[in-house]
Amino acid sequence: MATIQLENISVTFMDRESSNLAKYKKITALDNINLTIPNGKTFVFIGPSGCGKTTLLRTVAGLERNYIGQIYYDGVDMRKTPAQKRHIGMVFQSYALYPHFEGEGNLRFYFWVHNIKDEETRARVEATSNLMGFGFRQLLRRKPGVLSGGQQQRLAVARALVRNPKLFILDEPLANLDAKLREKTRGELKKLLRQFDITALYVTHSQVDAIALADQLAIMRAGKIEQVGTFSEIMERPVNTFVAGFVGLPPMNLLEGGQVQGSRLVMGNWFESKLSPGVLKRVSQGQAITLGVRSEAVKPVPFDTKDVLMRGEVEVVEPDYSHRTQLIHIRTGDWTYTASCSLDWSLVVGDRVAVTIVPEKMYYFDTQSGRRLGRDA
Repeated sequence: MATIQLENISVTFMDRESSNLAKYKKITALDNINLTIPNGKTFVFIGPSGCGKTTLLRTVAGLERNYIGQIYYDGVDMRKTPAQKRHIGMVFQSYALYPHFEGEGNLRFYFWVHNIKDEETRARVEATSNLMGFGFRQLLRRKPGVLSGGQQQRLAVARALVRNPKLFILDEPLANLDAKLREKTRGELKKLLRQFDITALYVTHSQVDAIALADQLAIMRAGKIEQVGTFSEIMERPVNTFVAGFVGLPPMNLLEGGQVQGSRLVMGNWFESKLSPGVLKRVSQGQAITLGVRSEAVKPVPFDTKDVLMRGEVEVVEPDYSHRTQLIHIRTGDWTYTASCSLDWSLVVGDRVAVTIVPEKMYYFDTQSGRRLGRDA
């Protein structure tokens, strides 16, 4: 186990801009990353494709050597330490199992390469098999080609764990599994990470996986880390419109076009709302504001209800039978936003509804910079 520290990490690539081989452009994959991953914690990185998540994992693992900055494992600079000597266990989306070895050969391969005694090898394979749980031993006598996706994933995790790594790196390890198997395997993986108390870096596009596995989340965009925190912290206090519009199922509604007038936020001709003293201290008259609100705080009510915030038309209805709720996509003017309500109210596309919003659940963002405004921003 190890505490990982990243100080001013930057990575750039030269990429061809056209068919002209002499014409290249510089791409910044990581831009001055500073981060500490605590010992024994699972750190999950999420963000859009191409934001630098996998490059960050490769850099920490020592597979990407062309970087600026310092990487420390327990205070030791890893600049001159090759990947094979960093005591890392890695699991990839493709699993990268050795196809000509049976399961046991995949687990033993590390020990063969490092000339470790057979007695220790047998003991480590035995201990790992016990920890991997029911049904794992039958995989040791079978080659990867005859295993299911879930069985290959279990074998890949075991191969990483058997070497007793200081750091566990996982790059989309559940992406190739179907929904039911993914849920089951995710639970097993979480149990193993907690049981071993291993420092783990995990990349995923799935927020469900991130919520289930993460002690801490890092939200990335264009090579930068936008925000770090627990899922609840990021949901309750997003630092900007990117984070607010990316995290959440569904993400936060972001309504542009607001303007500060006096002590109120005026949203075009559709509605206006009183601003809190904490927000008023941080805005100027005429400032362009984006209003943010989660779908659970947007409540559709009958169209003829008095004293509502605004009215609109239902465009999409998504029922959630397990929670007896439905997600409603509503259009008001140029805005399309989501609201939630009980399944007991039968709504169809084209229905006209009125909308109320819980005032305490409104978020305010500077439209130009995207930065959140407010006392705790």
